Amino acid sequence: MERANAYAETGGQTQEPLLPFEIMHATQAPADSAMRRRCADKGLALELHPRERLLDAGPEALSGAELLALLLGGEPGRTLKLAADVISGAGGLAGLRAASCDDLREARDLSEARAATVIAATELGKRMMSARGPERPIISSPRDVAALLGVRMRDLDREHFVVLLLDTKNQVLGSPTISVGTLSSSLVHPREVFKPAIKLSAASVILAHNHPSRSLEPSAEDRQVTNRLVQAGKHIGMEVLDHVIFGEGYLSMKERGML
Repeated sequence: MERANAYAETGGQTQEPLLPFEIMHATQAPADSAMRRRCADKGLALELHPRERLLDAGPEALSGAELLALLLGGEPGRTLKLAADVISGAGGLAGLRAASCDDLREARDLSEARAATVIAATELGKRMMSARGPERPIISSPRDVAALLGVRMRDLDREHFVVLLLDTKNQVLGSPTISVGTLSSSLVHPREVFKPAIKLSAASVILAHNHPSRSLEPSAEDRQVTNRLVQAGKHIGMEVLDHVIFGEGYLSMKERGML
């Protein structure tokens, strides 16, 4: 089902979320020259210190030999050569995955502790690949929002503003609390609302907050904040599907035609 039709009475065209220019730059790895300076300060050659490269550029930037060298431990240059020899002797990473402790100890004279570390890492990788994450709730209507958040928000003595983060199938990725206190544009800033959504690559969001008075009637501030967030979401391709208010029951601003 298309995401535009997956949430009750949500019309219009949807867009895939875009990552803002500033966020893209914030997530890029530091320049190679910066890494070299850090290693030089420690008297190390960049290519011989995989730990520094992992911390600066991320694990994806490391070769198989560098990753294995981190597991084996020891003097970086010597361990890198040993790691490369272990992988080559096993017939590549696929062969390493199938190797036993005895295979590794006999082929490359690894210590029992190092061989066990490699075997434990490969077994852990296998289990991680086959492991299933917890089932995520799917939101298809305001009733689903109420079922998910109603107990959490029903008896709060101050206004809590929560944002539901949804993927392209309307599965819930998270539901962080953005602010606590009287709802206002200063507390509920678009930056704070969409920051976790961008971080988790959400496709859309649903806003929610409670009225301690138990009244369900949206205030002028509720409408102002909602409109501001809807407009901000359009600028980054992040659709705001609804704003649900909790009190004596719940109210969907989408169903009321206020969104």
